[in-house]
Amino acid sequence: MQRGVTGTFTSSIAGGIACQAFIPNALPPIPPLLFDDKLQARLNEALLALGRLDAIATLLPDTQLFLYGYVRKEAVMSSQIEGTQSSLSDLLLYEMEGLPGVPMDDVQEVSCYVQALSLGVERIRQGHPITFRLISEVHQALMTSGRGIQRSPGEFRKNQVWIGGHRADEATFVPPPANELNACWSALEKFINDDPTPTAAVIKAALAHVQFETIHPFMDGNGRLGRLLIPLIMVEAGVLKEPLLYLSVFFKQYRQTYYELLQQVRTHGDWEAWLLFFVDAITATATQAVATAQALQRLLAEDKARLAPLGRIAGSATQILDALFAKPVSNIIALQAATSLTPATIGKVLDALENLGIVREVTGQKRNRIFAYSGYLTILNQETP
Repeated sequence: MQRGVTGTFTSSIAGGIACQAFIPNALPPIPPLLFDDKLQARLNEALLALGRLDAIATLLPDTQLFLYGYVRKEAVMSSQIEGTQSSLSDLLLYEMEGLPGVPMDDVQEVSCYVQALSLGVERIRQGHPITFRLISEVHQALMTSGRGIQRSPGEFRKNQVWIGGHRADEATFVPPPANELNACWSALEKFINDDPTPTAAVIKAALAHVQFETIHPFMDGNGRLGRLLIPLIMVEAGVLKEPLLYLSVFFKQYRQTYYELLQQVRTHGDWEAWLLFFVDAITATATQAVATAQALQRLLAEDKARLAPLGRIAGSATQILDALFAKPVSNIIALQAATSLTPATIGKVLDALENLGIVREVTGQKRNRIFAYSGYLTILNQETP
């Protein structure tokens, strides 16, 4: 539906240049959302996919093992949208105190994303609503190291910013002035917390994401935090037991369409076009997540079946493989802590697993070697929804 401009423009100054900043109308949209047959059918598909995804938390032997890698994949994808070069292997190497193959700032930003998501989910499970207090705390975690530490973590920006273009008066979009942020956030916070009327979780997440990106409340990290908001809303609403829905891969794959639809909401009020894109993102991403979890389970079973010829160390190799399934990049010290096997036994097992092509050593060093579970990383690195 074409509602026209979904906000008001106000004169502002950014970088010494006069410009027109956009202040969005409060949610929900007026006139109300129009759920025609096409949108309703695609929404139903998304809800079915979410149901299958949530079932993974029950069907997997240990959901946390899947979450460990999947959350880190999301952190990498979300940060890559913002321009970092870090890969999943870089992040896992960094966490094992190895040297990533990219600038340290890049991989630190990705690591902070993991911590921010974990903190947000923890606070929700403690009963905290999604308010400025929670968002501020999550933003601080997101910006605690790397380039973000100088960008006012946890505080609303105090100046006018613009998006796209080298001057504010030629920008693609100019978010609200700093003095409007409190009012804009207050209205969004009420909507997220069902004041005055409740909104279904999927619709709430879709609308709140656009509104957050439009308000652009912080100096940095808005894109990553806006994407984090989606699984947080799903977990708070009880749609997902675990934060398993991450749309960054889909948004990255269709980045141009994503940005165009955000802008189309602002300029034409076409929330329905955005919703079609959003529910398709959920369907594709949730379906891929289920397939990934199933592929990882098959990989572990198949690789364990390959261990029998190892003879006396086959039992130890099974323990090592289980430990690598929990953390697919590891070293002898970490594996010793996870299995209680001796370093000598672990070393023999890793050499045997490397000969079988199950693991690979990633440092090229004689000492302080770090090993990666190759098949696990190959599956997790598949980006196409």
